[in-house]
Amino acid sequence: MSAELRAALRLNADDLLAYFERRVDPRDDAADLLAETMLQAWRRLADAPAEATPLRMWLFGIARNVLANQRRGRRRRLALAAKLRSQFTVPITASPEDAVTVRAAIDNLGPDQRDLVTLVHWDGFTVAEAAEVLGVNPSTARSRYAAAKQQLREALQPAESLCG
Repeated sequence: MSAELRAALRLNADDLLAYFERRVDPRDDAADLLAETMLQAWRRLADAPAEATPLRMWLFGIARNVLANQRRGRRRRLALAAKLRSQFTVPITASPEDAVTVRAAIDNLGPDQRDLVTLVHWDGFTVAEAAEVLGVNPSTARSRYAAAKQQLREALQPAESLCG
């Protein structure tokens, strides 16, 4: 059967490519979709019909499914990009001077504390999740986080409160 599939792919490749070129933009994606169709056909070799006409129809059925998967993936990527854009358009309320001060205070933490604080506050992980990312025990992460918060509190304390 592999010889028949190889012959059918050669015979139908141009038609399959044209099928994709009429349906996708940019047209450069058509060649990738054709390659995916061929790969799927080889993976499903046991399901391939033996006769030429049903085999051609089977290949176009695979092509249709590959195109549908590509479109679903594209829609998901566009939806995710829109969601990310909306989350990143939240205005920053801190002044540039405050941002520099906070960044300097974080940079002055030890590397383990700095990684933990940035994972929690910038990347949105919980302390337990950050512990897993860093490969440390959650209780170790909690004590490092508490120490880091105290250091940051002291570093960011207004100068006036130190004098009074």
